[in-house]
Amino acid sequence: MDTGARAFATRADTVPVTDKRLLKGARTREAALRRAVDIASVDGLDDVSFGRLATDTGMSKAGIQTLFRSKEVLQLATLEYAREMFIDAVVRPARDAAPGAARLRSLIEHWIAYARTPLLEGGCFRVANMARFDSRPGPVRDALLRHQREWLDTLGKELRTAVGSHEIAELDIDLAVFQIDSVLCAANTALRLGDEDVVAKVRRTVEDLLKAP
Repeated sequence: MDTGARAFATRADTVPVTDKRLLKGARTREAALRRAVDIASVDGLDDVSFGRLATDTGMSKAGIQTLFRSKEVLQLATLEYAREMFIDAVVRPARDAAPGAARLRSLIEHWIAYARTPLLEGGCFRVANMARFDSRPGPVRDALLRHQREWLDTLGKELRTAVGSHEIAELDIDLAVFQIDSVLCAANTALRLGDEDVVAKVRRTVEDLLKAP
């Protein structure tokens, strides 16, 4: 498995759940987390609570609390669920492209679709929550930071591959990754405000970094 695949490795295939109680619990958890990621993408993880989920989903507050035990556990589970959604929407489809410049372009195009459609009500989950937790040490901040590093490492790996195979000219990889991520974060905000022109700016920024040697 390549390093990009390792960075975004998801849970291994699990044994199918056949016990009806376990199956019901799994479905309840899935429904709760699907709603939680939408809440967090719009209002932030602080607004993800047992009461809010119970109200929004029609499930019992006690039942949701039994599944997650504490608000922090719920927040961390929401983060992981959002991460897996991101992998499914952006990272995994891009693996069909050849490593290097083609895969980087594919990552960007799938990110644009992820934020533009959007998959989540508030667009990019990480962008929506990072600013709220960047100065608040703890497990939630640590998880957000890990997810950010996974994404940056994935972008950096494809740039290094493109440089190493002489697809593109030499460049400062760390700076290029910073520039791409910064543009994507800004684009997420612009898309939420209805600025569709930002998509062309994202593509132009990336292509400027992928100049032939």
